Amino acid sequence: MAPGGRRPDRKEQRGEGEHEDQAAHGAEECRSLGRHPCTEHRRAVGVARSCARREADAVLRVALVIPNWNGRGWLEGCLGSVAAQSHPPDEVIVVDNGSTDGSREWLAERWPGVRVIAHAENLGFAVAANRGIEAADADAVALVNTDVELAPDWLERMLAALEGGGDVAAVACKMVDLERPHRLYDTGDILRRDGVCEQRGRFHEDVGRYEQAGEVFAACAGAALYRRDAVRGVGGFDESFFAYLEDVDLGLRLRLAGWRCFYEPVEARHAGGGSSGRLARPVAGWVARNTLLLVVKAFPLRWAPLVLYRQAAWAWRAARAGVLRAHLAGLAAALPALGGALRERRRLLRAAVVPMEEVVPSRSVRGSRAGGHSRAPE
Repeated sequence: MAPGGRRPDRKEQRGEGEHEDQAAHGAEECRSLGRHPCTEHRRAVGVARSCARREADAVLRVALVIPNWNGRGWLEGCLGSVAAQSHPPDEVIVVDNGSTDGSREWLAERWPGVRVIAHAENLGFAVAANRGIEAADADAVALVNTDVELAPDWLERMLAALEGGGDVAAVACKMVDLERPHRLYDTGDILRRDGVCEQRGRFHEDVGRYEQAGEVFAACAGAALYRRDAVRGVGGFDESFFAYLEDVDLGLRLRLAGWRCFYEPVEARHAGGGSSGRLARPVAGWVARNTLLLVVKAFPLRWAPLVLYRQAAWAWRAARAGVLRAHLAGLAAALPALGGALRERRRLLRAAVVPMEEVVPSRSVRGSRAGGHSRAPE
């Protein structure tokens, strides 16, 4: 069993062991590499899990992790919505990234039942998420931003979606604006071959288009549910990303390893921005930097013309907006991390069980047919 696999005692408690033994042979190598069992083993594993579910009506143990950096002003609303869940989490963890706004003291006084993991400095969202996932004594982990408030049935429905498929590693939700809930923020992510990650429906009115559950590329980690052993099996969030696109990178690695992401249209209201405006580098700079790292880690060389086209378009747009220097600084900030990205590329593509062409299918990269556009085909 991989280091991130479920503990045997829990599997035995659910009645899974006897059936999964029949499917384990041959799939064990894939699990040890953090991959979902190979195609030829998936049917056997799925049958075993279905038998286990029929024999033991067990619910996955779930932890809820909130990465926090000076988010004291948002925590009351966030934790209040967590406390109102129809299916309460088994554990709530706040990972504090060196907050100086009294967040930890306030949590100790107002929410003593919340476990706090304190860092001395801001180590970034990716580190905070990983520390929370590692610390969680759970099968599933919900990640929720401080500036998010969840619908009362959010966790119940997200958990049902995760349990509904043995190869589902992540569940995305319908994120809407906190103050204007009729305005969409994210309904699942789309990755394009020019390196752009689009958020479905972003900033468009919610007219009911995204009420259908189904498969998406990846989930926005501002409000998402993950299968803990799958995330740990692929190495967790890439901490070199610090913040922004780390969830897209994780989604890509999960897909390459044979896992799927499901979209459940349950609301999470998101203020947007939160404490990101106080980061030393602007958000656009982080996006420029991390897009380059994402491309270097996994994209085939034959997609380079599309990537170069997009990078040129972004630079032109930055120049017109008078922020070209900041954009170029973001790209330059990726240079020290390129060596690690290249090393990860060799390991990642060698271990992949699903080809990049299938994980990131061809779609238009401009105009109304581009992924994420309000009139784009699904």
